[in-house]
Amino acid sequence: MAIRSGSSYAVVALVALASVAAVTAEVFFQEKFEDGWDSRWVKSDWKKDENMAGEWNHTSGKWHGDSEDKGIQTSEDYRFYAISAEYPEFSNKDKTLVLQFTVKHEQKLDCGGGYVKLLGGDVDQKKFGGDTPYSIMFGPDICGYSTKKVHTILTKDGKNHLIKKDVPCETDQLSHVYTLIICPDATYSILIDNEEKQTGSIYEHWDILPPKEIKDPEAKKPEDWDDKEYIPDPEDTKPEGYDDIPKEVADPDAKKPEDWDDEEDGEWTAPTIPNPEYKGPWKQKKIKNPNYQGKWKAPMIANPDFKDDPYIYAFDSLKYIGIELWQVKSGTLFDNILITDDAALAKTFAETWAKHKDAEKAAFDEAEKKKEEEDASKASEDDDDLDDEDAEDEDKDDKAESDVEDHSDDEKHVCCSFHTFLVSELLHAFPFLIKLSLFVSISRMSSR
Repeated sequence: MAIRSGSSYAVVALVALASVAAVTAEVFFQEKFEDGWDSRWVKSDWKKDENMAGEWNHTSGKWHGDSEDKGIQTSEDYRFYAISAEYPEFSNKDKTLVLQFTVKHEQKLDCGGGYVKLLGGDVDQKKFGGDTPYSIMFGPDICGYSTKKVHTILTKDGKNHLIKKDVPCETDQLSHVYTLIICPDATYSILIDNEEKQTGSIYEHWDILPPKEIKDPEAKKPEDWDDKEYIPDPEDTKPEGYDDIPKEVADPDAKKPEDWDDEEDGEWTAPTIPNPEYKGPWKQKKIKNPNYQGKWKAPMIANPDFKDDPYIYAFDSLKYIGIELWQVKSGTLFDNILITDDAALAKTFAETWAKHKDAEKAAFDEAEKKKEEEDASKASEDDDDLDDEDAEDEDKDDKAESDVEDHSDDEKHVCCSFHTFLVSELLHAFPFLIKLSLFVSISRMSSR
């Protein structure tokens, strides 16, 4: 009973804390792409004139944990995509900014993005595209084997600054939650699936401001500065006669050929072989320099061009969220977008993904299994078709061989018939030939 009572108090406490967080947290934008989503989003006409603008589908995808949990998905290959939504304008000065969304690449993405943009000021949403200025760009980007990372770009004074840290992104075909948290102390965190992947200082991980310190341009290395880490060993001397050792010597196993003639072939000399005693040019050993002072570096001084910006993390105007992509293969699905000032609320919001991830994985595995079976069946059918074609080819070959044999038999028959005819005619003509021969012989005798 006591344990049950304690548990009840714990649950009540958690609910109370969540309620307080809900009251104090401010949600600037939230989109779960439920009914009426298209009234809040504006599809851009960017690239329509070139017939390169892709269409968005409202769907839960091929595999999912909940068929009613829908998002928007790219649907055409080799297309540009641009869509945006407006929310009440705000600034994140002196407050935390949290940007979060889920994205799924069903197409096994090999080149394309899955990021979103926050924009400020006045934006013509019908013209929103790749050249539209933005304040923040955040999300995964994949292209071949070299680019598989989370882009985090902060724009200051019209210049886009890419994070200097390499944060790997997820590359599978399942939904993942990407979260960017920017705090008023100019620190940040990047989370994937509610797990922190990168954190640090905006001052250090972006080159937004000039460095606080620079190398003194007037400084020069002292003439007596010893920066040689190793020096020749003064006690190491070259052995006497070292330079007299030849590289090659006569082969002791070589013998003068027995048919060698010194008068005709010249004086015989044995061929040479590498000398095992030769060690190459002599080099003096080196030892650690006891006077080594290290590599000289110019001293650092305050950078006269540095001017601190206590609001390096902040943006005066955040008013739109946009998705602008180029995709070789379509199939990227966005859902559950949240812009708030409360990281705890974002973590709770991400639990929607956690609740369905196992069911989505099971659905994906089943889809993959079905695809493998279909591919195997198709391959088997293709093999059967090839076997049928081979059988037809064999029948054609057999018929061709049969025709050749029949033709050969006909030739043999004709040939045999001709031989029989020739022999018969010779036999009939034989008596005449004998008489002709006797007549020729008598005529010759008479002429004598």
